[in-house]
Amino acid sequence: MIQEYNDSSPKTDFALARILFARKCNFIASSATSMQLPKENLPEVAFIGRSNVGKSSLVNALTGRKNMARKSNTPGRTQEIIFFNLSNQIILVDLPGYGYAKASKVKQAKWLKNIFNYLRYRGTLYRVSLLIDSRHGATDKDDVFMDMLDRLAVSYQVVLTKVDKVKQIDLNVMIKTIITRILHRPAAYPIIGATSAVTGVGILELQAELTRVTNIKLNDLKN
Repeated sequence: MIQEYNDSSPKTDFALARILFARKCNFIASSATSMQLPKENLPEVAFIGRSNVGKSSLVNALTGRKNMARKSNTPGRTQEIIFFNLSNQIILVDLPGYGYAKASKVKQAKWLKNIFNYLRYRGTLYRVSLLIDSRHGATDKDDVFMDMLDRLAVSYQVVLTKVDKVKQIDLNVMIKTIITRILHRPAAYPIIGATSAVTGVGILELQAELTRVTNIKLNDLKN
């Protein structure tokens, strides 16, 4: 069943997520090629979407930092895979944006190959958050990327960004449209996220989901 986030999640899930995401989070590595990927030793959750979808802003909002993940108004600026260590519990991975038309075909192919190799071979990858700008909705390029994730059997969740910029009635229509697009996709997680890095809407719910999917427990955070 496909649905939006709701208030049915146990309060303990939210409490655990608050504790985890309030902890120290540091940049640890960037990778332009598969050979530069850091060692696999912690659960990883990755964020990807079209260029300028708000990936860096969302990562900053999740971790409560203003400038941890570098933000830019220039599409295509993030060209490497960026890794952040959250309290030695989870690795947050900022993947390059796709669909930047002004980048050369050679450069786009290089980015795509790096992303594909990461997704295909990363054994510690638990979840991909596929970000979609709520002002524009899912595009054919998003569908192409979902096709890739389905083929690779990589679990992903559609997460809408910038929901503060759209009316609730329009957001509801968009969610229903996206539900139709992912209903029969085998790797799609059956809950749609709706977030705003500006107002904080949906941030705690996404934190709780990422905590749950990586199997973090309270005992893990006692040290």
